[in-house]
Amino acid sequence: MLDEPVHAGPIRVLLVSSDYRTASKVGELLRTAWQRAHLVTYPTWNAVAAQAVIDHPGCCVLLDVTSEDTMMLLPYVRMSAPEVPVVLLAPDDDEQLAILAVREGAQDCLVTPALDAALLRHALTYAIERKRAETRLAHQALHDQLTALPNRSLFLDRLGVALERARRSGAQLAVLFLDFDNFKQINDSRGHGAGDRLLAILGERFSGLLRPMDTVARFGGDEFTFLFEDLTSEREVVLIADRICQAARHPIHIDGVELSVTVSVGIAMVADPAVAPETVIREADAAMYRAKERGRSRFELFDEESRQRAIERIELEAAIRQAVERGELRVHYQPNLVLHELGEVAEVEALVRWQHPTRGLIAAREFLPVADDIGLAIPIGRFVLEHALAQLAHWRARKPEMALSLNISSRQLRDPDLPDVVSDALRAGELDPAAVCLEVSESTVAEDPEAAIDALERLKATGVRIALDDFGSGASSLSRLRELPVDALKLHESFIAPLGSSPEDTLLVGALVDLGHALGLAVVAEGVERYSQLEQLRDLGCDAAQGYAIGRPVSEEQLEAALVAGLTPVA
Repeated sequence: MLDEPVHAGPIRVLLVSSDYRTASKVGELLRTAWQRAHLVTYPTWNAVAAQAVIDHPGCCVLLDVTSEDTMMLLPYVRMSAPEVPVVLLAPDDDEQLAILAVREGAQDCLVTPALDAALLRHALTYAIERKRAETRLAHQALHDQLTALPNRSLFLDRLGVALERARRSGAQLAVLFLDFDNFKQINDSRGHGAGDRLLAILGERFSGLLRPMDTVARFGGDEFTFLFEDLTSEREVVLIADRICQAARHPIHIDGVELSVTVSVGIAMVADPAVAPETVIREADAAMYRAKERGRSRFELFDEESRQRAIERIELEAAIRQAVERGELRVHYQPNLVLHELGEVAEVEALVRWQHPTRGLIAAREFLPVADDIGLAIPIGRFVLEHALAQLAHWRARKPEMALSLNISSRQLRDPDLPDVVSDALRAGELDPAAVCLEVSESTVAEDPEAAIDALERLKATGVRIALDDFGSGASSLSRLRELPVDALKLHESFIAPLGSSPEDTLLVGALVDLGHALGLAVVAEGVERYSQLEQLRDLGCDAAQGYAIGRPVSEEQLEAALVAGLTPVA
């Protein structure tokens, strides 16, 4: 008996050969190579042979080339038993045949006349171990490492196969797109480790809701997708979506803390199986976003309204890309008024606009969120920064005290190249860095305070001023405010709008102004729409104000003319 091989357990070999001598030789060699070996011989590959392999994991298939056209047979063996290793037996040493066999999925090709027990043992052991490694690598490539669920690639592949089956059978199928409503809060409060465990637990929970033919995948981040085939009605998938939402809401205990999440789910029923898998995903995604817009923690069906919104979104994305390429973006400027010297405009805020060829001038709020989604926030932000600073250099030649502020988006703030971009623009215009103020919204800082502080400190090192925009909009942390390297607070317009309506509103604004000053910060009021508010803000000690009562955003040409005339630019 030979030394026990690496594959030390019992081995089961299924030999496909109609040659009695080959079967007899293989059986004898197996008994010499293994203490526990079992050989089953079939004259050809058929459903019975395939079932014999499926019913006995750990098998290895030997295909005798002399029995029939094995190279035609090999793909059927791989299709019937994709995880079973296959070794060919050839009558002579044919190198081309061996290369073709391995290319077609066989693990090895042996020459029958030269076969002995040691060679057979080595070949089968190698085939089994190699197939295991291939299966493991294939699983890793097609499954999410955290949840062990299918990943995006495998889900799209299964969806494509399901659509093909639906084209033939006429069966109904649906795709669900799930996104967590408050997952980021859990990552921020409990740490990413807790968030990962939550995803793994919920992935397992979702799997338990499905039938064997259904698929749930982790599509990316905190997004999951579901594929349901052979549905009887739309109501059936609606009930499934409701169960999924309820399963997500059920509390989960991690590190002794009870965590609870809600999800928004979009449902796309496939009306035309000829549609591309990516289109179905896009429709389910659009329905999910509508669920979020309508209050979250719910599901929505993709319908004609959603379809139209999805089409408009696709068209808008394409148009924004073209706008950047064609130079359709413009920079407008809105004045900030210094309140202790009413009428003095010493700073303007740069605001991006889109000069659409047919729709005219489009405000930032209508296209910047979409631009951010498609990865254009950084190039657009860089364009605004470089263009506005170059314009500022031109204006300061006439008015040396002129200053400029501009917004920095969340994605821009995370860009490690931003400080260098700012420094380069300052040098190009030979500008005093103190003449430039970069505004970062309070919500951007709240997304990741530690990272935001680090990024702001690097920006601060360029010499520019920093302002915390939309202060008081709901994400305030007074203890964190002391740590932020900022020079000014811009009070959210929700505080300014009711100013003067009641003593309480006036006291609140006064308290915010006092808070800013106590921290050594300048305070700017946003959204001033009535002239009476200017006097009140000045009496409360507010340093500057911005709003339609002072001036609307204007083009470079309009601002240039106003500066020449010494006027406050109002449009």
